Amino acid sequence: MTRVLIVEDNPELVGCLYAFLEPLGYVLDDARDGLTGLRTATQNDYDAVLLDVTLPQLDGLALCRRLRQEFQNPVPVLMLTAQASVDDRVRGLAQGADDYLVKPFSLQELHARIQAMVRRAQCRLVQGSLVWEDLTVDTQLPQAWRQGQHISLTPTTHKLLLCLMRTAPAVVRKQEMVYLLWGDEPPASDALRTHIHDLRQQIGRNFSSALIKTVHGIGWSLDRGQDAA
Repeated sequence: MTRVLIVEDNPELVGCLYAFLEPLGYVLDDARDGLTGLRTATQNDYDAVLLDVTLPQLDGLALCRRLRQEFQNPVPVLMLTAQASVDDRVRGLAQGADDYLVKPFSLQELHARIQAMVRRAQCRLVQGSLVWEDLTVDTQLPQAWRQGQHISLTPTTHKLLLCLMRTAPAVVRKQEMVYLLWGDEPPASDALRTHIHDLRQQIGRNFSSALIKTVHGIGWSLDRGQDAA
């Protein structure tokens, strides 16, 4: 089962994609503007995103850039656009897109390109892990290892830790973490600090040094094995 998000504001094209892809076994979601697309892509797990370039509220290039840079989301992205020049394709790929398809396109070719992107992503993620200092984190399962000891994570702390790992050593802003977990509907309480505390305990308990550093008034980052505040 392949789960795909369609971010496209043309209802006729969206209907055509549903009619073609669903009988092939795809599970589809769709968003009709860029901000909704970004929120949907970051709140759910997809095997691929079909992304129009010209969108209301947030264009596809900006959406792809934010998906990669802010949220460190590696989901394969296929740009769908009527802009056929080489410069347009280069701009899309430079923002983090994996492939580019010019409208009008063959649905059979679209299907083949989605399959190819998903295969490449699955190959990259086989036994995938991220490493920082003496900490290794599984990119798929909520687990990590530090100094040879296995660490069980919750789905939420796993998501936060992957974000920190992919951004390190740069700081992840508090607002980015809040959006990562809750989108535009954050809880009234400061639940994020509770999750950060839990993550500190999970990867720092029983070890001589902490790895998560608080950058006061801004957010958090991964430290080089020093005692972090």
